[in-house]
Amino acid sequence: MYTPDLYKNENQEEIRAFLKENSFGILINQTNGKLCATHIPIELELNDDGKEILQGHISKLNPQAEGFKENDQVLAIFTGPHSYISSSWYDHENVPTWNYIAVHVYGRIKIVDYETSVGQLKKLVDKYEANSKNPVRVEDLSEKTMREARGIFGFEIEIEEIQATKKLSQNRDDHNYKNIISELEKTENPQSIAVAKEMSKCRK
Repeated sequence: MYTPDLYKNENQEEIRAFLKENSFGILINQTNGKLCATHIPIELELNDDGKEILQGHISKLNPQAEGFKENDQVLAIFTGPHSYISSSWYDHENVPTWNYIAVHVYGRIKIVDYETSVGQLKKLVDKYEANSKNPVRVEDLSEKTMREARGIFGFEIEIEEIQATKKLSQNRDDHNYKNIISELEKTENPQSIAVAKEMSKCRK
């Protein structure tokens, strides 16, 4: 991912928090000479050795999984809030741009066994059912329903490299920076307001 030094995020705690909060990612690999991508939840977890990994699952019917055997190198992309930035918000002439936060994780993928896949499912469901009025638990599902779990491949990704970009108008002076935040907040667009919130955290 091309990232000018000004926008590189190398704060590991921030990156970790971002991955946990924006875990619906895009898994990319090469299968049969073609690039493939699947949109799925990909969770940051610790393995048995205490090392951070990514884990998730895809359908066994998804041809993307065929490529894992030939080439285990994958890319997982995670995106956060983003918004158009109008140059009319500056006190000088300039070009419009786009503010965004994104993380690319490069690594090696391996398929895990059925029991591990079910364990991953339990964690995933518990995470997203935590605030439900009547939370679903994998442990409570019938044997018939759980047969569907036989139709997935659970996987783990050994992380080799992380590239993180946080492009939030860091190149603007305080006056223009504050004005961008103000204009974003006026849009009533949830993405733009989220960018304004992130910008406010970066510069008081």
